[in-house]
Amino acid sequence: MSTRIGIGYDAHRFAIGRRLVLGGIEIPYPRGLDGHSDADVVLHAIVDALLGAAALGDIGHHFPPEDPAWRGADSRDLLRRVVGLLAAAGHAPLNVDATVIAEAPRLGPYIVAMRSAIAECLGLTAGDVGVKATTNEGMGFVGREEGIAALATAAIVELGR
Repeated sequence: MSTRIGIGYDAHRFAIGRRLVLGGIEIPYPRGLDGHSDADVVLHAIVDALLGAAALGDIGHHFPPEDPAWRGADSRDLLRRVVGLLAAAGHAPLNVDATVIAEAPRLGPYIVAMRSAIAECLGLTAGDVGVKATTNEGMGFVGREEGIAALATAAIVELGR
């Protein structure tokens, strides 16, 4: 068996009238993120990291934003679908690590729940999922509180080789 590694990134701007979903959980906040699906930047970054590790393209290839089938989609469902794509290609997730970059809201109280939600989607334990949060120290679009970004890495294992 060999291990492969991928990296993912996503960013969305804030939007009034949308709920804030990060790492598969809803977080109480007056603004959500704008996007075709639920705009969960954490799960989108993880999806891209997994797809990249398997050389299977990116989130836009598999779930195009112009396709109405994905309007309002729950990103947990997208992540589960990607686990299926990995399996069909002979791979399985080994672990993931994500960093959320946001000035607000403070995410510390939600990290454990995010790790559990992500692990459930991937068929892993929470010990196989890292989630961290940081700010951008007031710099750039994140620092101006215009949106939230996330980075993720993923390790996958090739099965049956």
